[in-house]
Amino acid sequence: MCAKAGTALATRVVLALTQIQELTVANATINLIDKTLVGSIGSRPGALGFLTDTTLCIGCKACEVACKQWNQLPMDDFGWTGHSYDNSTDLSATTWRQVAFVEQITNGDGRVHEMPPFQSNWLMLSDVCKHCVQAGCMQACPTGAIIRTELDTVVVQQDVCNGCGYCVPSCPYGVIDLSPTDFKAHKCTLCYDRSKEGLEPACAKSCPTDSIQFGPVEQLLERAKQRVAELHASGVQSAYIYGDRAIGGTGGIEGDNAFFILTAEPEVYNLPAFPVLPQNKTGAAFLSMFGAAIALSIAAVATLRGK
Repeated sequence: MCAKAGTALATRVVLALTQIQELTVANATINLIDKTLVGSIGSRPGALGFLTDTTLCIGCKACEVACKQWNQLPMDDFGWTGHSYDNSTDLSATTWRQVAFVEQITNGDGRVHEMPPFQSNWLMLSDVCKHCVQAGCMQACPTGAIIRTELDTVVVQQDVCNGCGYCVPSCPYGVIDLSPTDFKAHKCTLCYDRSKEGLEPACAKSCPTDSIQFGPVEQLLERAKQRVAELHASGVQSAYIYGDRAIGGTGGIEGDNAFFILTAEPEVYNLPAFPVLPQNKTGAAFLSMFGAAIALSIAAVATLRGK
Protein backbone atom coordinates (compact mmCIF):
# COMPACT_ATOMS: atom_id res chain seq x y z
CA MET A 1 0.00 0.00 0.00
CA CYS A 2 2.86 2.32 0.89
CA ALA A 3 4.55 1.59 -2.42
CA LYS A 4 1.37 2.44 -4.33
CA ALA A 5 0.93 5.65 -2.37
CA GLY A 6 4.54 6.63 -3.00
CA THR A 7 4.21 5.94 -6.71
CA ALA A 8 1.01 7.98 -6.89
CA LEU A 9 2.69 10.87 -5.06
CA ALA A 10 5.68 10.72 -7.38
CA THR A 11 3.37 10.79 -10.40
CA ARG A 12 1.58 13.88 -9.06
CA VAL A 13 4.93 15.60 -8.47
CA VAL A 14 6.06 14.91 -12.05
CA LEU A 15 2.75 16.16 -13.49
CA ALA A 16 2.88 19.32 -11.39
CA LEU A 17 6.46 20.06 -12.41
CA THR A 18 5.59 19.45 -16.06
CA GLN A 19 2.81 22.03 -15.81
CA ILE A 20 5.19 24.47 -14.12
CA GLN A 21 7.72 23.97 -16.91
CA GLU A 22 5.12 24.61 -19.61
CA LEU A 23 3.90 27.74 -17.84
CA THR A 24 7.47 28.97 -17.34
CA VAL A 25 8.31 28.65 -21.04
CA ALA A 26 4.99 30.19 -22.08
CA ASN A 27 5.37 33.12 -19.68
CA ALA A 28 8.93 33.69 -20.84
CA THR A 29 7.68 34.01 -24.41
CA ILE A 30 4.76 36.24 -23.42
CA ASN A 31 6.98 38.50 -21.32
CA LEU A 32 9.43 38.92 -24.18
CA ILE A 33 6.57 40.17 -26.33
CA ASP A 34 4.57 42.18 -23.81
CA LYS A 35 7.43 44.20 -22.36
CA THR A 36 8.13 45.83 -25.72
CA LEU A 37 6.42 48.70 -27.48
CA VAL A 38 3.57 47.54 -29.68
CA GLY A 39 4.18 48.12 -33.37
CA SER A 40 7.95 48.33 -33.19
CA ILE A 41 10.37 45.78 -34.54
CA GLY A 42 12.61 46.11 -31.48
CA SER A 43 15.91 47.24 -32.97
CA ARG A 44 17.95 50.28 -32.05
CA PRO A 45 17.33 53.62 -33.80
CA GLY A 46 19.19 53.69 -37.10
CA ALA A 47 19.46 49.90 -37.33
CA LEU A 48 19.70 48.51 -40.85
CA GLY A 49 18.00 45.36 -42.03
CA PHE A 50 16.03 43.48 -44.67
CA LEU A 51 12.37 43.35 -45.65
CA THR A 52 11.67 40.30 -47.80
CA ASP A 53 8.25 40.36 -49.47
CA THR A 54 7.47 36.78 -50.48
CA THR A 55 4.53 37.91 -52.60
CA LEU A 56 7.00 39.52 -55.01
CA CYS A 57 9.57 36.72 -55.10
CA ILE A 58 9.73 34.84 -58.43
CA GLY A 59 12.30 32.27 -57.32
CA CYS A 60 14.98 33.40 -59.77
CA LYS A 61 17.76 32.88 -57.18
CA ALA A 62 19.58 36.03 -58.29
CA CYS A 63 20.04 36.84 -54.60
CA GLU A 64 21.67 33.46 -53.93
CA VAL A 65 24.11 33.90 -56.80
CA ALA A 66 24.92 37.52 -55.93
CA CYS A 67 25.54 36.59 -52.29
CA LYS A 68 27.91 33.80 -53.24
CA GLN A 69 29.75 35.93 -55.79
CA TRP A 70 30.25 38.92 -53.50
CA ASN A 71 31.22 36.89 -50.44
CA GLN A 72 33.25 34.35 -52.46
CA LEU A 73 31.27 31.39 -51.18
CA PRO A 74 31.52 27.96 -52.86
CA MET A 75 28.69 26.82 -55.11
CA ASP A 76 25.99 24.35 -54.14
CA ASP A 77 25.42 21.01 -55.82
CA PHE A 78 23.88 21.18 -59.29
CA GLY A 79 21.61 18.20 -58.60
CA TRP A 80 17.99 18.40 -57.48
CA THR A 81 17.31 17.94 -53.79
CA GLY A 82 14.48 15.51 -54.45
CA HIS A 83 12.11 17.61 -52.35
CA SER A 84 11.42 20.32 -54.93
CA TYR A 85 12.75 21.90 -58.09
CA ASP A 86 15.68 23.19 -56.11
CA ASN A 87 19.37 22.47 -55.56
CA SER A 88 19.61 23.86 -52.01
CA THR A 89 17.53 23.16 -48.94
CA ASP A 90 18.83 25.21 -46.01
CA LEU A 91 20.99 28.09 -44.98
CA SER A 92 24.51 26.96 -44.13
CA ALA A 93 28.08 28.14 -43.65
CA THR A 94 28.38 28.45 -47.43
CA THR A 95 24.81 29.48 -48.32
CA TRP A 96 23.79 32.75 -46.69
CA ARG A 97 20.73 33.38 -48.88
CA GLN A 98 18.52 30.46 -49.81
CA VAL A 99 15.42 30.63 -51.97
CA ALA A 100 12.93 28.01 -50.85
CA PHE A 101 10.42 26.60 -53.34
CA VAL A 102 7.28 25.62 -51.43
CA GLU A 103 4.78 23.71 -53.55
CA GLN A 104 1.27 23.82 -52.12
CA ILE A 105 -0.43 20.45 -52.56
CA THR A 106 -2.69 20.33 -49.48
CA ASN A 107 -5.40 22.50 -47.97
CA GLY A 108 -4.03 22.15 -44.48
CA ASP A 109 -6.04 19.03 -43.65
CA GLY A 110 -3.15 16.65 -44.31
CA ARG A 111 -4.73 15.23 -47.48
CA VAL A 112 -3.31 15.68 -50.96
CA HIS A 113 -5.66 17.51 -53.31
CA GLU A 114 -5.62 17.63 -57.09
CA MET A 115 -4.68 21.05 -58.40
CA PRO A 116 -6.69 22.76 -61.14
CA PRO A 117 -4.96 22.57 -64.55
CA PHE A 118 -2.23 25.17 -65.02
CA GLN A 119 -2.88 26.65 -61.57
CA SER A 120 -0.11 25.17 -59.46
CA ASN A 121 0.39 27.13 -56.28
CA TRP A 122 3.98 27.93 -55.34
CA LEU A 123 5.30 29.97 -52.45
CA MET A 124 8.80 31.44 -52.70
CA LEU A 125 10.89 32.55 -49.74
CA SER A 126 14.38 34.02 -49.92
CA ASP A 127 15.56 33.11 -46.43
CA VAL A 128 18.44 34.81 -44.63
CA CYS A 129 19.87 35.43 -41.17
CA LYS A 130 17.38 37.45 -39.13
CA HIS A 131 20.03 39.53 -37.28
CA CYS A 132 17.91 39.10 -34.15
CA VAL A 133 17.52 41.92 -31.65
CA GLN A 134 18.32 39.30 -29.00
CA ALA A 135 20.81 37.13 -30.89
CA GLY A 136 21.08 33.69 -29.36
CA CYS A 137 24.31 32.97 -31.23
CA MET A 138 25.97 36.07 -29.80
CA GLN A 139 24.84 35.27 -26.27
CA ALA A 140 26.20 31.72 -26.50
CA CYS A 141 29.60 32.63 -27.99
CA PRO A 142 32.29 32.14 -25.29
CA THR A 143 35.03 34.05 -27.10
CA GLY A 144 33.18 37.21 -28.11
CA ALA A 145 33.66 36.35 -31.77
CA ILE A 146 30.04 37.22 -32.58
CA ILE A 147 29.40 40.92 -32.19
CA ARG A 148 26.75 43.54 -32.93
CA THR A 149 28.00 46.24 -35.25
CA GLU A 150 27.22 49.94 -35.23
CA LEU A 151 24.53 49.13 -37.84
CA ASP A 152 22.84 46.77 -35.33
CA THR A 153 23.76 43.79 -37.49
CA VAL A 154 25.24 40.58 -36.09
CA VAL A 155 28.53 39.37 -37.58
CA VAL A 156 31.14 36.71 -36.80
CA GLN A 157 34.79 37.72 -36.40
CA GLN A 158 36.59 34.80 -38.02
CA ASP A 159 39.93 35.60 -36.39
CA VAL A 160 38.33 35.26 -32.93
CA CYS A 161 36.05 32.26 -33.54
CA ASN A 162 37.45 29.03 -32.09
CA GLY A 163 34.95 26.74 -33.80
CA CYS A 164 33.34 25.50 -30.57
CA GLY A 165 29.92 25.43 -32.24
CA TYR A 166 27.95 26.67 -29.21
CA CYS A 167 26.28 29.24 -31.45
CA VAL A 168 24.76 26.63 -33.78
CA PRO A 169 22.12 25.17 -31.42
CA SER A 170 21.54 28.61 -29.88
CA CYS A 171 19.97 30.02 -33.05
CA PRO A 172 16.19 29.49 -33.01
CA TYR A 173 16.15 29.72 -36.81
CA GLY A 174 18.94 27.25 -37.55
CA VAL A 175 20.88 29.85 -39.52
CA ILE A 176 24.47 29.87 -38.31
CA ASP A 177 26.65 26.89 -39.17
CA LEU A 178 30.22 25.63 -38.95
CA SER A 179 32.24 25.45 -42.15
CA PRO A 180 33.46 21.98 -43.14
CA THR A 181 36.74 23.51 -44.32
CA ASP A 182 37.91 25.94 -41.63
CA PHE A 183 35.56 24.62 -38.88
CA LYS A 184 34.51 28.14 -37.91
CA ALA A 185 31.06 29.71 -37.70
CA HIS A 186 29.75 31.54 -40.76
CA LYS A 187 26.52 33.33 -41.66
CA CYS A 188 25.14 36.40 -43.41
CA THR A 189 26.91 39.64 -42.51
CA LEU A 190 24.28 41.81 -44.21
CA CYS A 191 27.21 42.67 -46.49
CA TYR A 192 28.84 44.74 -43.76
CA ASP A 193 31.61 45.84 -46.10
CA ARG A 194 28.99 47.31 -48.44
CA SER A 195 26.36 48.56 -46.00
CA LYS A 196 28.85 50.52 -43.88
CA GLU A 197 29.71 52.45 -47.05
CA GLY A 198 26.07 53.19 -47.81
CA LEU A 199 25.71 50.48 -50.47
CA GLU A 200 22.96 47.89 -50.74
CA PRO A 201 23.84 44.29 -49.84
CA ALA A 202 24.47 42.17 -52.91
CA CYS A 203 21.22 40.20 -52.59
CA ALA A 204 19.00 43.29 -52.41
CA LYS A 205 20.92 44.96 -55.22
CA SER A 206 20.40 42.00 -57.53
CA CYS A 207 16.69 41.36 -56.80
CA PRO A 208 14.77 42.18 -60.01
CA THR A 209 11.36 42.54 -58.33
CA ASP A 210 12.37 44.42 -55.17
CA SER A 211 11.22 41.44 -53.13
CA ILE A 212 14.33 42.06 -51.00
CA GLN A 213 14.50 45.61 -49.67
CA PHE A 214 17.28 47.10 -47.56
CA GLY A 215 17.28 50.15 -45.30
CA PRO A 216 16.57 51.46 -41.79
CA VAL A 217 14.49 48.86 -39.95
CA GLU A 218 11.80 51.26 -38.73
CA GLN A 219 11.25 52.55 -42.27
CA LEU A 220 11.08 49.01 -43.60
CA LEU A 221 8.50 48.12 -40.97
CA GLU A 222 6.26 51.01 -42.01
CA ARG A 223 6.70 49.96 -45.63
CA ALA A 224 5.79 46.39 -44.69
CA LYS A 225 2.62 47.52 -42.89
CA GLN A 226 1.57 49.53 -45.93
CA ARG A 227 2.25 46.57 -48.22
CA VAL A 228 0.23 44.21 -46.01
CA ALA A 229 -2.67 46.68 -46.06
CA GLU A 230 -2.49 46.75 -49.88
CA LEU A 231 -2.49 42.96 -50.03
CA HIS A 232 -5.50 42.77 -47.72
CA ALA A 233 -7.33 45.29 -49.88
CA SER A 234 -6.60 43.22 -52.97
CA GLY A 235 -7.98 40.07 -51.40
CA VAL A 236 -4.86 38.46 -49.92
CA GLN A 237 -6.20 38.41 -46.36
CA SER A 238 -3.59 35.90 -45.20
CA ALA A 239 -0.66 38.34 -45.57
CA TYR A 240 1.17 39.35 -42.39
CA ILE A 241 4.57 40.45 -41.10
CA TYR A 242 6.80 37.72 -39.70
CA GLY A 243 9.49 39.02 -37.38
CA ASP A 244 7.62 41.94 -35.82
CA ARG A 245 7.66 41.56 -32.04
CA ALA A 246 4.15 43.06 -31.88
CA ILE A 247 2.75 40.12 -33.83
CA GLY A 248 1.87 37.21 -31.58
CA GLY A 249 4.01 34.16 -32.24
CA THR A 250 6.64 35.93 -34.31
CA GLY A 251 8.32 38.14 -31.74
CA GLY A 252 9.59 35.81 -29.04
CA ILE A 253 13.14 37.05 -29.51
CA GLU A 254 12.33 40.79 -29.38
CA GLY A 255 11.91 40.94 -33.14
CA ASP A 256 14.21 40.62 -36.13
CA ASN A 257 16.20 43.12 -38.14
CA ALA A 258 15.42 40.96 -41.18
CA PHE A 259 11.71 40.24 -41.43
CA PHE A 260 9.25 38.91 -43.98
CA ILE A 261 5.81 39.33 -45.48
CA LEU A 262 4.26 35.86 -45.53
CA THR A 263 0.91 34.52 -46.73
CA ALA A 264 0.90 31.16 -44.94
CA GLU A 265 1.82 29.80 -41.53
CA PRO A 266 5.52 30.13 -40.66
CA GLU A 267 5.94 26.34 -40.59
CA VAL A 268 5.02 26.20 -44.28
CA TYR A 269 8.20 28.17 -45.00
CA ASN A 270 10.25 26.09 -42.52
CA LEU A 271 10.23 28.97 -40.03
CA PRO A 272 9.42 28.55 -36.33
CA ALA A 273 6.02 29.86 -35.24
CA PHE A 274 7.37 30.73 -31.79
CA PRO A 275 11.09 31.55 -32.04
CA VAL A 276 12.48 31.45 -28.51
CA LEU A 277 16.11 31.49 -27.43
CA PRO A 278 17.06 27.97 -26.30
CA GLN A 279 18.89 29.38 -23.28
CA ASN A 280 15.58 30.79 -22.02
CA LYS A 281 14.37 27.23 -21.53
CA THR A 282 17.27 26.07 -19.36
CA GLY A 283 15.68 27.16 -16.08
CA ALA A 284 12.48 25.26 -16.73
CA ALA A 285 14.43 22.25 -17.98
CA PHE A 286 16.57 22.19 -14.82
CA LEU A 287 13.46 22.48 -12.66
CA SER A 288 11.88 19.56 -14.49
CA MET A 289 15.03 17.44 -14.14
CA PHE A 290 15.33 18.25 -10.43
CA GLY A 291 11.67 17.46 -9.87
CA ALA A 292 11.96 14.16 -11.70
CA ALA A 293 14.90 13.19 -9.49
CA ILE A 294 12.86 14.00 -6.36
CA ALA A 295 9.89 12.03 -7.67
CA LEU A 296 12.06 8.99 -8.39
CA SER A 297 13.59 9.22 -4.93
CA ILE A 298 10.14 9.31 -3.31
CA ALA A 299 9.03 6.31 -5.35
CA ALA A 300 12.18 4.37 -4.45
CA VAL A 301 11.82 5.07 -0.72
CA ALA A 302 8.14 4.13 -0.79
CA THR A 303 8.94 0.89 -2.60
CA LEU A 304 11.66 -0.07 -0.13
CA ARG A 305 9.40 0.67 2.82
CA GLY A 306 6.66 -1.43 1.28
CA LYS A 307 8.98 -4.41 1.25
